[in-house]
Amino acid sequence: MSTVNHQADWRQMLQRLLKTEMSRRGIKYQELSERLAVIGVQQSADNLRNKVNKGIMGADLLLQIMFVLNIQKIAREDILIVFEAMGVEPYSGDMG
Repeated sequence: MSTVNHQADWRQMLQRLLKTEMSRRGIKYQELSERLAVIGVQQSADNLRNKVNKGIMGADLLLQIMFVLNIQKIAREDILIVFEAMGVEPYSGDMG
């Protein structure tokens, strides 16, 4: 298992988390685009698909997506589970 230490791991994390949350709710990119439009955020389905697949988006869009998908929280434990599935270990040094 490798250690998480570069952007690609975090981008893949974001991709997997959002795809999982969308799948749990049965939401496709077109519906996500429509839900965002209701709160005044204009993003095409194709644009959202590209951003999610690349795992690259601004914090504001991430929060807006979490809001329209009604994601209550992303727990640290959930992140650790996804990293494990990716075959990488999170940074284990002193973070305090």
